[in-house]
Amino acid sequence: MTDHKVSLPAKLINGGVAGLVGVTCVFPIDLAKTRLQNQQGARIYSGMLDCLVKTVRTEGYFGMYRGAAVNLTLVTPEKAIKLAANDIFRQKLSKDGKLPLWGEILAGCGAGTCQVVVTTPMEMLKIQLQDAGRLAAQKSATTPTATPEPAPSLVAPQASQSTPRPRPSATNITLELLRTRGLAGLYRGAGATLLRDVPFSMIYFPLFANLNTLGRSDPGCPGDELKRAPFLHSFMSGCIAGSVAAVAVTPLDVIKTRLQTLQKGEGEDSYRGILDCIRRVLTREGPTAFLKGATCRALVIAPLFGIAQGVYFLGVGEELLSLLG
Repeated sequence: MTDHKVSLPAKLINGGVAGLVGVTCVFPIDLAKTRLQNQQGARIYSGMLDCLVKTVRTEGYFGMYRGAAVNLTLVTPEKAIKLAANDIFRQKLSKDGKLPLWGEILAGCGAGTCQVVVTTPMEMLKIQLQDAGRLAAQKSATTPTATPEPAPSLVAPQASQSTPRPRPSATNITLELLRTRGLAGLYRGAGATLLRDVPFSMIYFPLFANLNTLGRSDPGCPGDELKRAPFLHSFMSGCIAGSVAAVAVTPLDVIKTRLQTLQKGEGEDSYRGILDCIRRVLTREGPTAFLKGATCRALVIAPLFGIAQGVYFLGVGEELLSLLG
């Protein structure tokens, strides 16, 4: 492939297509991760496979894709911003096609910061939809004698025991949050999202760049963005870098998930902020709770970023723009 600088529109198209393909492939595992991370007291699911089996049994096959519409709608700008911003920062920080390690980390930090604008509302809505099935399963499994006071909902008043709770929709949740809390309601947990995504990008992008360099016929410098490795090597580099970064920031992802979950089950904690969440989880569930969903997260992020980087480096955007031009 001829080496060339890729335009910003092409980068955005590449990132968007990469995100759509990746999310479609791994969304059921992401749903299992959210439900496992939100379990506090009653264990509805014993693990990822048990969660997926019970989801299909009670909600049908498409139950595994609860919240997928929101993710697929917003993942295009989210992944486009993340991948394109990292490339732009790397180009700005490079000199003569060379980028030191500190520059790679700084570029990843910038990319992670930029993406939060889209990531936070996307995660907010996705988590509510993904966790609805767990709450329903917990409610049906609760015996009549169990009477712990449920934590208050931030979305709508608690339904009576005799009235079935309607299934939430992204539109209803969005309108209710905007009505009651304004635009800030969609950005609940933005600090925790930033706390997760910035370290993730600071680990992921430098690690991917250095692994990807090993697949080039002329490796040159890891920071040289004008050379590309074969598709398969970029895919594997994305998988490895993604899984390492995902596991490293899993405790931060647990905190973010707990803070952004608006509807709580019976006896489950609500949190006033990041520090309050850390304290309560440590007190009630112990330090191992911060690793809940780590396997699921690695299984989500590894193929997601493997596919994303592979598709990104295929140059779909350049081909599309050349056809339109």
